[in-house]
Amino acid sequence: MNLDLEPADLVFRDEVRAFLKENLPPELAEAGRRVTSVFADPAFTLPWQRILHTRGWAAAHWPVEYGGPGWSEVQRYVFAAECARFNAPSLAPMGLRMVGPCIMGYGTDEQKRTLLPRILSGEDYWCQGYSEPGSGSDLASLRTRADPDGEDYILNGSKIWTTHAHFANRMFGLVRTRFEGKPQAGITFLLIDMKAPGVTVKPIVTLAGEHELNAVFFDNVRVPKSNRLGEENDGWTVAKYLLEFERGGQYAPALKVRLQQLRATARDTVPAGEGLWRRLAEAEAAVDAIEITEYRVMSALSFGRNPGPMSSMLKTQGTEMQQVIEEIAVEINGAYAAVDHLEVRERGSNQAPIGPEGQCEAMARYLNGRAASIYGGSNEIQRGLIARLMLGL
Repeated sequence: MNLDLEPADLVFRDEVRAFLKENLPPELAEAGRRVTSVFADPAFTLPWQRILHTRGWAAAHWPVEYGGPGWSEVQRYVFAAECARFNAPSLAPMGLRMVGPCIMGYGTDEQKRTLLPRILSGEDYWCQGYSEPGSGSDLASLRTRADPDGEDYILNGSKIWTTHAHFANRMFGLVRTRFEGKPQAGITFLLIDMKAPGVTVKPIVTLAGEHELNAVFFDNVRVPKSNRLGEENDGWTVAKYLLEFERGGQYAPALKVRLQQLRATARDTVPAGEGLWRRLAEAEAAVDAIEITEYRVMSALSFGRNPGPMSSMLKTQGTEMQQVIEEIAVEINGAYAAVDHLEVRERGSNQAPIGPEGQCEAMARYLNGRAASIYGGSNEIQRGLIARLMLGL
């Protein structure tokens, strides 16, 4: 495999760099640098999405016919790497990377016509209604039910760990429409109006003191059957298709940027010869290995092949390396990492951080990162897939 960019891709990289230098506002870059979890505040991501949408770059993975740039796999990777280098805030993935492709694959012509442009523009902000109390990794055991009533379903139940539900005006969710038979065969994929009567959102504050997650309750919520994606009782098929877009991804570019930040801090705070320098070097080597796996996935996709369990490998390696790196960050910051900097990190704050400049997010990153090996399919589940599909166990 040739690891060097082709001349045309180098030209594209330079085009992306020039665009970011000219169009990424400093306040959005600062917000991207200080983000403490997977999701940045939509107060920053939506303005950036509008800038990208004007350029035609908001949906890197979308085909041209639906408003995407029609980039190659290499171009998508280059774009993600350059955005990480410039600290551009990551766009919310629920619409652009997850439900959008599902609408392309399973939606009606009317759903595609009305919903896809609103995802591109950021007019619709989506959340994901999958997990429930008692139904996480064993998602097929979900109990939220949708009973048919004329042209509608009547929805009752709850979802939990729903990221950014307090911002979202739409949810894509899995509900049970049949209780007998195989559990997977009674699930339906619905598109739900979060402003509909009977929808209640309650906050879940994380260990980092941040409101990112929520519990969502449905009390006789009417959902038109025209908001179903795919066939009734076949939502499991749609959900599996969606997970192909949720797992994997580009971990290495952002991890490399984070390690560069930590090296800069460590030069001022960690004496030469300390074991932390060895741990940083080991982490850099591991990230290089992750990058090679990402190249392998990119190569497979470029030739029209399914990367298969390599997506599970990336999800496992990438999220666990995130955790390792944030553990190192806490150690580098020492006692300063124990200080609660929530007020400093709030939008518009004029309070100065305590400790090394630019590292007041260390503890929040560490705490939020504990969930990285759980969401998107727990790493235990991913290892089971790898064992079965790659090792034949």
